[in-house]
Formats: sequence, C-alpha cells, structure tokens
Amino acid sequence: MFSFDQILAITFTLFAVIDIVGSVPVLISLKEKLGHIDSGKATIASGFLMVLFLLVGEPFLNLLSVDVHSFAVAGSIVIFVIGLEMILGVEFFKSEKDTKTGSLIPIAFPLIAGSGTLTTIMSLKANYEETNILAGILLNLVIIYIVLRSLSWIERILGKAGLMVVRKFFGVILLAIAVKIFKSNLNM
Repeated sequence: MFSFDQILAITFTLFAVIDIVGSVPVLISLKEKLGHIDSGKATIASGFLMVLFLLVGEPFLNLLSVDVHSFAVAGSIVIFVIGLEMILGVEFFKSEKDTKTGSLIPIAFPLIAGSGTLTTIMSLKANYEETNILAGILLNLVIIYIVLRSLSWIERILGKAGLMVVRKFFGVILLAIAVKIFKSNLNM
C-alpha cells in the first residue's frame, strides 16, 4: 500500500545517504577527467543495483542466516558513520578512484549505489513497505539524473560554501535517521 508519508521519509533518507549534491565536487572533477559523464547510463546502472538489492537482498541475507532487523541495526551504524563523515569532513570509507570505466565505476557504483545506499535500502525494509521503498528509489533516480545533467549549473549556483552547508545539513539528518533505525530495530 502506497503511503505518501513513507515515500517522503524514504526519499529523504536515500537522498541523504546517496548525497548526490554533496558528491557534486567529486562528480565535477570526474567530468573534467573523463570529458563526459553519461547521465542516463549512470542513473540506470545505479537504479538497477538498488532495485536488485531491494528485491533479492532479503533472500540473500536469509541464505546467510541474518534477519532484516539485525541487518538494519548494522546498517544504522553504517549510516551513522556516513553522517559523521559528512559533518566532520573525515573519510572513513575509501572508494576506488579509477576513472577508466567512465560513468559506471566509480559514479554508479560505489558513489551513488554504494555500500551505504544498499545497506540503507535493506535497513528501510525493516520499517517500510517495499512498494514505498521502490517509489523512493525511483524518485531519487530522477533527482540523480537531473543532478548529473546539471553539474555545471549546480556548481555555479551553490558555490563551494553552499555545497559544504548542504552536505553538513544532510549529515545531521542522517545521524538522526540512523538513531531512529537503530532504536526501532533494537526494541523488537
């Protein structure tokens, strides 16, 4: 059953974790190195990974004898660390900087649909309906596509200070979301 409140919460959660706006400086740098970022290909590839993990992530966990609530608690810790990264400007998770594969690596994976995003999708399954998560993923894919297509414009509008403020703001939101997921899955 579709719930506007759930879709909104999921969309903002994924938006904060994916941090496409906070990734704009990295994306601009990659665009300069690559000469071009294929927005459509990067969006489709990252969307495929997110939807695949949404659909088969739970059976995969069952194969490993891990329940969704345990994964959600572990995921909330990862989300918390990502929020700390955003606020403190410290990099705990290192990503590959190989630009030879263009729009798919490192843009679609791990920058957009990385471990934080996939963990968040599984964590969200513990609290939200799957159809609402899918809607939140699709809304984020639209945002991702628009941002990728508008990199130069976004850089001019926000400036370096604006990008930093947006990143820090979403870091605090992520910390609050992580605490909520942790608390709701610990008290089963």
